[in-house]
Amino acid sequence: MITAKTPWKDYMGDVPMHLEYFEGSMFEAVEAVAQKYPNYVAFDFMGKSTTYKTMIQEIETCAKALKTIGIRQGDKVTIAMPNCPQAIYLFYAVNLVGGIANMIHPLSAEKEIEFYLNESGSVTAITLDQFYHKFEAIRKNTHVVNIVIASIRDALSQPIKAGYMLTEGRKIQKIPEDAPVIRWKDFMKLSRHCFYDYKVKRTGEDPAVILYSGGTTGTTKGIVLTNKNFNALGQQVVAANSMFEPGDKMLAAMPIFHGFGLGVCIHTMLTQGGRCILVPRFTPKSYAKDLVKNRCNFIAGVPTLYEALLRLPDMDGADLSCLKGVFSGGDSLSVELKKKFDKFLADHNATIQVREGYGTTETVTACCLTPSHMAKEGSIGLPFSDTYIKIVEPGTDHELPYGQEGEILLAGPTVMKEYMHHPEETAKTLWKHDDGLTWVYTGDLGTMDEQGFVYFKGRAKRMIVTSGYNVYPAQLENVLDAMDMVQMSCVIGVPDSYKMQKVKAFVKLAPGVQPTEETKQAILAHCRKYVAKYAMPYDIEFREDMPKTLVGKVAYRVLEEEELEKLRTQQG
Repeated sequence: MITAKTPWKDYMGDVPMHLEYFEGSMFEAVEAVAQKYPNYVAFDFMGKSTTYKTMIQEIETCAKALKTIGIRQGDKVTIAMPNCPQAIYLFYAVNLVGGIANMIHPLSAEKEIEFYLNESGSVTAITLDQFYHKFEAIRKNTHVVNIVIASIRDALSQPIKAGYMLTEGRKIQKIPEDAPVIRWKDFMKLSRHCFYDYKVKRTGEDPAVILYSGGTTGTTKGIVLTNKNFNALGQQVVAANSMFEPGDKMLAAMPIFHGFGLGVCIHTMLTQGGRCILVPRFTPKSYAKDLVKNRCNFIAGVPTLYEALLRLPDMDGADLSCLKGVFSGGDSLSVELKKKFDKFLADHNATIQVREGYGTTETVTACCLTPSHMAKEGSIGLPFSDTYIKIVEPGTDHELPYGQEGEILLAGPTVMKEYMHHPEETAKTLWKHDDGLTWVYTGDLGTMDEQGFVYFKGRAKRMIVTSGYNVYPAQLENVLDAMDMVQMSCVIGVPDSYKMQKVKAFVKLAPGVQPTEETKQAILAHCRKYVAKYAMPYDIEFREDMPKTLVGKVAYRVLEEEELEKLRTQQG
């Protein structure tokens, strides 16, 4: 029997094997840091800085307002916002009043938003003015009592606000004066009516956040995460990065509704005295500008972002000597891209290399990282403190020898509580082994070497990763197949130099439906109601028939091979 639990103990450098974890709430973890560093800047947003002291005051005001509109312990509050100050205040205020933050993508389609609100049982939703109309369209189908509307302009300094209103602000569809919503400023004023104790004591084990993932079957599920899950992650990330110092800046461009953005770029920083540079929306060009202008010490991104930075003429002559850590996650970082980006960093005065990590939303996000002192080609690194990884025969508890490919299992203090409303799926994903640990069955394939370094080999489940977002073909196929004009569909990922993969749909039309451009546009318009922007197919190809497997299923691998062959032919 191979004991693959702690072979890495001799290779962790100065990373401690075990940590003492904070057992309070997420808000209390941030509050403790604010008491220690009240005048440190907690975050910057479009040129405006906010100290820890001010941030705590705003969170408490927000919490009183939530209490005034009726949020009680255990209530779910949906936050559909980009990385902006209001999102930070709300996230911790919901935690402070004992609620559970339901984090969703603001660019989700209407029907997706309806699903998230109903699945979580949210009583209140908070979003930006530009997304109001999507919420209003489906509100009657949910149990939401209050919708709070914030605006980016509310968080801007005066000179920047004027410029914003002349550019971005003009594009936002007006909300009717009599719309049944609470505007942000009015919402915050409601705090004046809260005269009683609004702070609810929560423990590390209490549920605090819901994030969404496809789980092992590709069906969208709410992942219930606890206060301790997030607080432990913050402690683990900093323990694995001894070069971090309070006051260090992290470019927080990864979205707040994603475990990577929320867990690493926001909560880790704010519980350790770091400084977040909040980026509500970015392009590779604006990302590069923010990185250089703010002299960031840490950046995290998906491989597609780093690929794009390599091509930017804006980076010519940029000084990146400020960087202490560059992390890649969300998808596999190819050996070739790592070499190219490491050279790029060296050419721009950085003294460090990109470090690949790995994790799942079921463990908040990253739980494995390449050590700063020791990298291995193709490896996703070593587990964090108190986190264990083992490789087993898929779907069993039989541990495999070093070097043999199997399913990657994870255990540790960041493991989720459950899939909301899916006990059967929870039971399939979380197994308690004879060693007393609860293991997450990731559905990912990999190997481990004798030093404990882990190598990601592929996904056992059918999934497309486009620009770091997971897209589950089965979900999109269900949307397509529900249309009267579609008889059968198949969705695949097509290799793309920028996005890594892009989504393509193959459709066999119902008898009598003509394969015209008008038909294609009608299908795409239908998809937009149910599918997030990033998951939309870039193309629909009509087929008279689909290739089939021996058991009669659509042979999606045949279609993938056909597309690869087309690409090879185009590239000569």
